[in-house]
Amino acid sequence: MVALSHTIHANPELSWEEDAAELVAATMVEADFDVELGAYGVPTAIEAVYGTGDLTVAICAEYDALPEIGHGCGHNVIAAIGVGAALALRPFADEAGLRIKLLGTPAEEHGGGKIPMLTAGAWEDVDFSLMVHGMTGTDISASGFRSTAVDRFEVEFLGRTAHAAGMPEQGVNAASAATLAQTAIALLRQHLPKDTNLNTFISVGGEATNIIPGRTVVQVEVRAYELDEWRDMKKKVLACFEGAAIATGCSWSWRATEHPYSPLAPDLLLAEVWDRNLIATGREIAPASLGGGSTDMGNVSQVLPAIHPTIAFLGETGPAHNPDFTASAASPAADDAIIDGATILAWTVLDIAGSPELRSDLLRRTAERPAGATRTTLEA
Repeated sequence: MVALSHTIHANPELSWEEDAAELVAATMVEADFDVELGAYGVPTAIEAVYGTGDLTVAICAEYDALPEIGHGCGHNVIAAIGVGAALALRPFADEAGLRIKLLGTPAEEHGGGKIPMLTAGAWEDVDFSLMVHGMTGTDISASGFRSTAVDRFEVEFLGRTAHAAGMPEQGVNAASAATLAQTAIALLRQHLPKDTNLNTFISVGGEATNIIPGRTVVQVEVRAYELDEWRDMKKKVLACFEGAAIATGCSWSWRATEHPYSPLAPDLLLAEVWDRNLIATGREIAPASLGGGSTDMGNVSQVLPAIHPTIAFLGETGPAHNPDFTASAASPAADDAIIDGATILAWTVLDIAGSPELRSDLLRRTAERPAGATRTTLEA
């Protein structure tokens, strides 16, 4: 598993372009899992299944990287932990009454690979789902990891080009509209809830200084922990763009660029089992929480019992999405986290399968779940 992690780390690949899926799939084939590459209509998604028990667990493996800095969020570690846990569980599947489903889920950083897999039914036959994210710093409770809802979209302004010196009165300046919108958004920030986040940049802003821009494009990201706040923010942000269009005489439109992510809703019973097993390895849980980012595992957690805990690269420091974290993700501390994380994950699944109370509770919740309930999508 450490070798798998290092191979993925040395060959970083962006969302939807992950040849690492083939490496993960080959590993599962060697372990006698029933494997499909390109599962659920997603070319770099994987489904690997073993066992015929009445309790189905889905373990998620991610393997996409970031532009320029590679695995600056450690998805090589996530993949190795997920694969390691699935392989560790395999010999116990029959005894534990388990059906093990490893899901290779692409494009977590940008795109949200879990979401088209959800809508295609990847979790429809699943009773609970888990994955583990590496992190620098200290270990925290599985219930202490929070993530925001996020919506990414782009706004296009259309004006009219003209010579900027010879006939500026004939132009309709789309760059002015983009500037006004960003100014309005900057003023809006003062009136947004403190734990929300709003980011923009102009991706298309003009061609030359002597041409009044007739088209501009602004990229937008809206984040919040609460869905109602998130949707209200988006409404207000769109009003900023509408006002800028009116002020400049431009037309405007917007379109989604990625699937919206839901906030994470960890199942507290599953989180308690994870925490207990983490402590059993000799690790310590710090009284802290972690949040601010987003994950498409949030969408999974909204429709069935799930957790997305972290495992610390002990002794490593530095923020995620940073070149220092890229180095940490292939460090000896990260290698230790792979072994511990896969062990804790496998123990957690076995403890849940072996507990009559937890097992019956999960099976009851699945039975009460309406058909197609896991296929729902989040709308901003």
